[in-house]
Amino acid sequence: MEVFVRNLPEQMSEKQLEDFFGPLLTQLSINSSYCCQKLRGKCAKVTILDSRLAQKFLEIYGTTGPGSQAVHQLRRMGRNIYCSASRNEPDELLLRSLQHERDKRQQRARAEPRNGSVVLPERTIPCSSLACGMWDYSDSDLAFVPHYTDFRQGTITFGKRSLSIRLNPPSMHSPLVRIEIRYSSVQSMTVGSGLNPSLTLTLFEAPRIYEDITQFLALMLPSAFGNLSLNTHRRMFAESRVASISKLHESVVSNCLVYQFSMNKGGLSHVHALKNVREVPACISWPTAVVEPTRPLTLEMADLISKLCQSDDLAFSLKFQMQKLAQNGYLHPRRVIELMPEISHLVDRSGVATALHATRKLFFQIPYAGPETEAEELGLKGLTELLAKSESSSQVELSYLTDSTKQHEHMALVYKATVTPAGTYLYGPDLEAKNRVLRKYSEHVDSFLRVTFADEDMEPIRFDSKASNEKIYHERFKKVLSSAINVAGRGYEFLGFSHSSLRAQTCWFMAPFVQDSELLHARVVIAKLGDFSAIRSPAKCAARIGQAFSETSKTVRLRPETVKTMSDVERSGRVFSDGVGTFSTSILQKLWKEYATSRTLRPTLFQIRYAGAKGMISLDNRLKGNTLLLRPSMIKFTGSDATDIEICGAAHRPLPFVLNRQLIKILEDLGVGDKVFLDLQAEAIEQLRSTTLSAVNAASFLQRNLIGKAAQVSWLIRKLNGLGLSFQADAFLRKTVEMAVLIQLREIKHRSRIPVKMAVTLYGIMDETGYLQEGEIFCVLETEEEGRSVITGNDLVITRSPALHPGDIQLVRGVQVPADSPLNALHNCVVFSQKGERDLPSQLSGGDLDGDLYNIIYDPAFRRISVQKPADYPRVALADVVPRVERHHMSDFFIDFMENDRLGWIATLHQILADERGNGTLHPDCILLAGKHSTAVDFSKTGVPVQLQDCPKYPKARPDFMATGPNVVIESRLEILDDDDGAMDGDGDGGPTRRYYKSDKVLGKLYRAIDERVVFKELQKHSRTMSDKYQSEQSVMERVWSYVEKTTQGIQWKHHLDEARDIQETYNDCLTTTMHQYATHPSHPLTEPEVFTGNIVGKTGAQSKRQREYSVSMKEKFERDVAFTIACILKDPTTGKDSEEALERSIACLAVAMEEKEARSKKVGVLCSFRYVAAAVCLREVERFQGLGRGLWG
Repeated sequence: MEVFVRNLPEQMSEKQLEDFFGPLLTQLSINSSYCCQKLRGKCAKVTILDSRLAQKFLEIYGTTGPGSQAVHQLRRMGRNIYCSASRNEPDELLLRSLQHERDKRQQRARAEPRNGSVVLPERTIPCSSLACGMWDYSDSDLAFVPHYTDFRQGTITFGKRSLSIRLNPPSMHSPLVRIEIRYSSVQSMTVGSGLNPSLTLTLFEAPRIYEDITQFLALMLPSAFGNLSLNTHRRMFAESRVASISKLHESVVSNCLVYQFSMNKGGLSHVHALKNVREVPACISWPTAVVEPTRPLTLEMADLISKLCQSDDLAFSLKFQMQKLAQNGYLHPRRVIELMPEISHLVDRSGVATALHATRKLFFQIPYAGPETEAEELGLKGLTELLAKSESSSQVELSYLTDSTKQHEHMALVYKATVTPAGTYLYGPDLEAKNRVLRKYSEHVDSFLRVTFADEDMEPIRFDSKASNEKIYHERFKKVLSSAINVAGRGYEFLGFSHSSLRAQTCWFMAPFVQDSELLHARVVIAKLGDFSAIRSPAKCAARIGQAFSETSKTVRLRPETVKTMSDVERSGRVFSDGVGTFSTSILQKLWKEYATSRTLRPTLFQIRYAGAKGMISLDNRLKGNTLLLRPSMIKFTGSDATDIEICGAAHRPLPFVLNRQLIKILEDLGVGDKVFLDLQAEAIEQLRSTTLSAVNAASFLQRNLIGKAAQVSWLIRKLNGLGLSFQADAFLRKTVEMAVLIQLREIKHRSRIPVKMAVTLYGIMDETGYLQEGEIFCVLETEEEGRSVITGNDLVITRSPALHPGDIQLVRGVQVPADSPLNALHNCVVFSQKGERDLPSQLSGGDLDGDLYNIIYDPAFRRISVQKPADYPRVALADVVPRVERHHMSDFFIDFMENDRLGWIATLHQILADERGNGTLHPDCILLAGKHSTAVDFSKTGVPVQLQDCPKYPKARPDFMATGPNVVIESRLEILDDDDGAMDGDGDGGPTRRYYKSDKVLGKLYRAIDERVVFKELQKHSRTMSDKYQSEQSVMERVWSYVEKTTQGIQWKHHLDEARDIQETYNDCLTTTMHQYATHPSHPLTEPEVFTGNIVGKTGAQSKRQREYSVSMKEKFERDVAFTIACILKDPTTGKDSEEALERSIACLAVAMEEKEARSKKVGVLCSFRYVAAAVCLREVERFQGLGRGLWG
């Protein structure tokens, strides 16, 4: 039942509404099955699931008509509040959501043991002051050093996922401040007693800070509301995100990550009472002394910068690391100054490279100051000992870095910075793929800085309907973009960004440098890239310049006369050849020669950048000599002197196809039955279930998903099985397989990423021969394992992602071409016709041929669909045309894009409404959103943000398949924790609350068909059953070592032990670097299994977009590291050729790996994966020794 509420203060927020009505409803036993919604102006509605209890509420607080009086008149802020039965029927989906919540609570109540009446601890506790500072040591005793103190009183609320601290305003002209500290960012929580009753939190990252003006006005100035009129045309936010509490706090907020809250003894008892609340971080009692700082932290930091600038004898690479130690909060600036002479001595003894390597290792070795760390560990002597230890072990590790740079010429060591609302943090340098700019100025790579703008958890700042981010974008971020990032005397200024980096909120800065007697700064570097003077739109100009910042893996030098142009194929205002050119066979030979690959099957089409052109090029074997043909649609600007083809990607093999939620919903609406999807999902889950049943299944799964490829883990599992050993009996191998399965399971459950065997993903190009008719495609696949095939037949489904419009999925006819057709020289692509009134790619989510990937489904179950007319959106006029685009125009657009990019917001709303509306994606609201999504996709090129005023309203409830998943813990074993409430998300104090209803569409059925806890526990149970079956007094790896010893008796290998220890140390060093580099936050490293499997686990459901992207680059780095490690074992260090001592060295490495290990550091712990890399190499060499596997490593 819906209750209509009138005469509320206009500024009253939804949170205040909940706080006002909550106690009244609870008194009537309406505990949680209700929802309060603020409407426009002075009205609201309260939806109550139980209509009988709703009537009871109205009997007490309701009015029946004009002039009638309630039994109990509600008042708020000096005015009467009137409640009555609404004339509207309650929102059906909201009622379903409330029912879903009640069902979930009842399920938990039945599952939980009954312990009589349980008194819930108080979650809101008063505090009398806040201090922000650092841990330090006074006479070896831990002490808190405050660098900012705020004496405002307030409250601390322990929510479901975070603490929320509210500080009362000091005056009626000041806002209320709310500080949000997420539990995931808490490293430790201590309670002080005695003379200093306090709660002290040590954080991994700075907290989020908000100002709440409306809340303060509502509490303090109720009489003012009657005279206020809100501007209903402008979005009103309840809060405003700010960078700091005050100016003084701003100067320390990025470095000082220890927060202490003073409270009374009663407050401490409430904190202790929360110890059994699972989501609240564990708390320890610790007598915390407070020591005032001798000097302001800003002056200490200024001293360090000054000394670094004056140290001409130190290389910039070392200065960068020393500033990073202080700026990122690892060490106090004073301690870094004390360390500088030691690093200078290290340079004198061993050189810059060794000193740099040893200094970088400090970041992984330095423990966090706090109750668990002794003063000596962070003292000058302790740090100097760490440097000395790293110095002695760095020779082999340095050879790896040198070798990597030589082997991977397309990569460079890139310096990085991350700008958050709180501060600027330095990272790197790390190996990254080069772009045109880094190649052009390869001797000055350290003059370029890759800068990412992110939230404190390193994820992008997201749109928040309740809090404005305007001050973060236009004050904090804009200040950085319009000034410089100073590192040891160098000032890095904004340079530009690529199209992909714009979406990742990443750009390039550069510091001026001299090359060929010319001083180069940002404006000069841009001018040398090409002629952009004719481009008047900042967005378009930035996109064109951004081509030079696209990462490319290889370059092939061409003579300028080789490159020619040919006309585009156009008809009816459509460009059928948009973004695609051709090349001759002799050019292909050049590409193959430079683009070396171990594959015998080599690509015949490439995605490239050349001078001012971009797009795809494909083989046309009719062309003679050295010929590259580009089209006008590929050429985006002129004036470039670059003469290299830069390769972005190539069609090495057909890519697998997996469904996603957008495609599933459209296909459902076009007539594909639920059973098709449920059967495909059931098949995928059954395949996952079978993974742990046998070594063959596990090895095949790892091989198919390219997990542990360089380390040959799948081969190792098969080999162990051949020796009568079970991988399930080995904890590390078992966890590796389980983690790989868990990632796949969560992708299916939380993203509906369901594989389809009879489908494929391919690059698209145009038929240059003119053979294909309208509606026809030539789809050719070829692999080394399965050979060549052509997909033919009527009613093949073709689409591309992202697909939101029902017309984004079409049916085509796959045909074979004549035997003498030039198209037969191609493989692993889909060729589109150049005939008809409209090109097919543009009908598929506005696709083109400059590198887009297309999905072709030839499974008969999908062919009987009701095809809809494709969308045809008008071209959007470019925004903000200026006489001449300057650098500040592009940096302003960068800010504009970060602030107004609503792509994800629109896609999410579309998914909700497509489930809610009866005809799904065919509903006018979804059609409207599909058009807005198209505008949002083009925003990065047009500069035109999408207008949201006419968007459908965001529903209060979402379908259940969009709920966050339960947490995953990776410790001694993998575990999926029970979730508190699968029906509701939110913290209940400032954070957004999301309700979920039980979806009756296919996505809801797919979601509920998988109980990930049950599936995963069954997998683990089977693994452990098999482990128990193979129990032995010796571990699996001990039995492997016994086998190797027995098989290689008489072989002398112990003289390689020192070298083996160096190889192991290099491997572990690379592994540790990766664990920190790709972590959600660098101070909170990944686990070893995550790196080993190449997958960052999404702790609450599927991986985030950033985690997926990081997983890809992390896997590439780890594969390179493992390949180098294996080369160190197998190759002769002087000649680089196969070593005659490979077997002996591999035995020594396995022997070293079997030794007991100490924890590498408190953050990382004991590392063990080298044991399995060494075992795989050694067992293969033993096979070679026995004459069973000649050429296995070829």
